Amino acid sequence: MLDPEGNTVKRSLNLLGYEGVEDVRIGKKIYIEVDAPTPDEARKNVEEMCEKLLANPVIHDYKIELERR
Repeated sequence: MLDPEGNTVKRSLNLLGYEGVEDVRIGKKIYIEVDAPTPDEARKNVEEMCEKLLANPVIHDYKIELERR
């Protein structure tokens, strides 16, 4: 997966003398609160959201973590 922002940060760190930096990845997190009757239903809903809008499977990896409130 291409990460031009991560590559730029890596090069900049190397230029600043941090030559031991081998890789940098820049990412983002999305937090969604979902009202669902069960954790399985919540996971199913969020999976559909990712597939339809939030993630491009060609260039994005994602992980769904559920947290009870």
